[in-house]
Amino acid sequence: MRGVRLSYQQIIAMIYVAAMFMTILDVTIVYVALPSVARSFSVSPAATDGVIVGYLVSLAVWIPASGWVGDRFGTKRTFLTAISLFTVASALCGLSQSVLELVLFRVLQGAGGGMLTPVGMAMLYRAYPPEQRARVARLLVVPTVMAPALGPLVGGALVDSLSWRWVFFLNVPIGVAAFAFSALKLREHRERAGERFDVAGFVLAAGGFGLFLYALSEAATLGWTSPVIIGAAAGGAALIAMLVRVELHTAVPMIDLRLLRYRLFGVANLASLFASGGFLGLLFIAPIWLQTGRGLSALASGSSTAPEALGVLVSSQLVGRLYPRIGPRRLISGGLVGVTVATCLLAVLMDGNLWLFRAVMFAIGVGWAYVVISMNAGVFAQVSPRDMGRATALYNTQRQLASALGVATLSTIIGTQATASSLAGNATVFRAAFAAAAGFTLVGAMIALAIRDRDAASTMQRSLPPTTALTAPYGPERGSA
Repeated sequence: MRGVRLSYQQIIAMIYVAAMFMTILDVTIVYVALPSVARSFSVSPAATDGVIVGYLVSLAVWIPASGWVGDRFGTKRTFLTAISLFTVASALCGLSQSVLELVLFRVLQGAGGGMLTPVGMAMLYRAYPPEQRARVARLLVVPTVMAPALGPLVGGALVDSLSWRWVFFLNVPIGVAAFAFSALKLREHRERAGERFDVAGFVLAAGGFGLFLYALSEAATLGWTSPVIIGAAAGGAALIAMLVRVELHTAVPMIDLRLLRYRLFGVANLASLFASGGFLGLLFIAPIWLQTGRGLSALASGSSTAPEALGVLVSSQLVGRLYPRIGPRRLISGGLVGVTVATCLLAVLMDGNLWLFRAVMFAIGVGWAYVVISMNAGVFAQVSPRDMGRATALYNTQRQLASALGVATLSTIIGTQATASSLAGNATVFRAAFAAAAGFTLVGAMIALAIRDRDAASTMQRSLPPTTALTAPYGPERGSA
């Protein structure tokens, strides 16, 4: 029997999904391991904050640079380097003999993860022309919804049965397999090979995003009035303001903010900032409520939030078929309204029957599928292949900031109750946090109404035959028709 022959598009999709699953799983799985890390090194839980913050700050430094690095040195070479860094750093994290070593290796891991997703996304969207992106977007929901759902379950099982070190060792076989397959199957691609590195842009982006993300990550712990947080936030904001000015006046910027002038790309990024902030913040506080507020085990908590992932998977099959006929505007805004209503309902039912809680989480997932698939299908419709690397770097920078903003805001709300004992059974403060998450998604829905479906017309066409689809022109000219 003949073996199955994969197209190059399918190969890229498989590699990207595997890499994305590994990096997203790593973020969620580490949270479960932190208490065990603290006990292992005989330190307080607060002393392990650097394990999370170091990784997030490293992401903030390298995600903006990923577009230029991939264009300059080639997407295949950059992707393989990123996988290698992430895999080796994961092994070193598992072998760490102190909290300081673990934090340093997490920074190295963040450098790999920061380049992995944007470069992989650039390869994917260059391989799939606009009219095929709604179909491939259904595939992309697998890592984005399954990894956060599986992270707490897998992490808890590994920590309980083996040790916290296996949370990091888990990445090694996945990374080795992804590296070998990528080295054999990927083709090299370069854009703008002769352009020089934007040193000023890199320094300002690294300092600005790094400081601002640090402030958002630590604000709930240190307090927004802490001099450290105020200084980091102010310094980060000042550097980001300088970055905007410099990049808009640089002939070859590292972060091409001019791409935001494409109406669809600019509006979609702004809508995504609020939508992702609310949704990811919700996924962060829901387990805290279930475990701290209701006293459930980690396994029971994970099984209660997991229906959200199931809702996305079920709904995604319908959304992919509706997108070509309806377009992104109504699907994104309608999906966000649905998520908002369900989140408000969750605030009402949060201390009631657990099966009702799970049913509402499922409904949130159903609504979110309309958002994430339509966003992935349409956001780059007006971006040419030449600009794709810079566009994916900018988009992923926005998503990283959105995650930090949502988590920081909701953490601050529940942080008004200082101790775990005061949070136990205290539904009022969590209701306020859920309401804030609903506010984020509602703002995202209102912004999404400014999307024009005609700007995404190239992504709403019926899929062309394979030979035609791979050679069909697309880019700003076609997307703006």
